[in-house]
Amino acid sequence: MKIILTADVSGLGESGDIVEVRDGYARNYLLPQNLAIVATKGAQKQIETIRRVQENRRVRNLEHAQELKQQLQNLGSVTLTAKVSKQGKLFGSITNGDVANAVRKAGGPNLDKRSVSLRGHIKSLGKHVVDVRLHPDVTANVSVQVTGEEQ
Repeated sequence: MKIILTADVSGLGESGDIVEVRDGYARNYLLPQNLAIVATKGAQKQIETIRRVQENRRVRNLEHAQELKQQLQNLGSVTLTAKVSKQGKLFGSITNGDVANAVRKAGGPNLDKRSVSLRGHIKSLGKHVVDVRLHPDVTANVSVQVTGEEQ
């Protein structure tokens, strides 16, 4: 069965690729999970939309990634406020999206939350280091200061 991938599938391809897979794999996994659509003439037009969105999201080249890394290093420490109990423990944990939003609010570049990589769960107050993968060859470190807002 010919399908068009709507998301990156490891071992199969990236979004926008037209691939041939077995009928059962497409019917039972890819289509119900919204990872692919059946390849039709109308769906070919959707490929262009998927690729445009993907290009906007992706950092285009190495020089641009180096510029973003420099911007992140110039930010210094990013402050993130989270709700804490009276004992000083966080409610929940800090997520990739929280870090991406904090960088944006601090005047940094607009990061995709999928590019942010936490080294472990952030469940405590204090200073933590977070990796940001800007390009396959460029990774930046961002220092995040987690402060508490008592409930």
